[in-house]
Amino acid sequence: MIKDLLKETENHMKGAIEATKREFQSIRTSRANPNILEKVHVEYYGTPTPLNQLANISVPDARSLVIQPWDKSVLSVIEKAIQKADLGLNPVNDGTVIRLPIPQLTEERRKELVKVIKKEAEEKRVAIRNLRRDTNDKLKALEKDGKITEDENKKALDDVQKLTDRFITEVDKLLDMKEKEIMEV
Repeated sequence: MIKDLLKETENHMKGAIEATKREFQSIRTSRANPNILEKVHVEYYGTPTPLNQLANISVPDARSLVIQPWDKSVLSVIEKAIQKADLGLNPVNDGTVIRLPIPQLTEERRKELVKVIKKEAEEKRVAIRNLRRDTNDKLKALEKDGKITEDENKKALDDVQKLTDRFITEVDKLLDMKEKEIMEV
């Protein structure tokens, strides 16, 4: 019973870490990374479709992306979707592919992005703490109902705290890595 509850809590906390990684990948740095286009959806035959399902996205060098759609008729629609996504990028459509030059980030923009990732990291820390609180409440209820002993409850609460500390440390590590990546010139 306690094991299952701890496993469930750990899985939810792992989910928060995965969400943090996905969010951080979609935040642009000075380096070309196809993940910045993750949230771009293109109207394709009336259906919003992820860009990576309509085209091959490659990284020819550190400062550009090339988007090569499988269906050339959607080039202009892809171009508009990228502009609408407000990524701060200007697509260049040459009729067969879309080139996406990645400009150097200004100091001001870097600081804005750091604020964004710090806010995101704090949201994930709060989510992890909320999971801890929910699990602790369930453990206390189990003890109150006589399903577990006071000693089992104390040990389980301690285990939940260790899990929480471990995952919050993981969020902090991800934040530090992304901050360094953003701030490097």
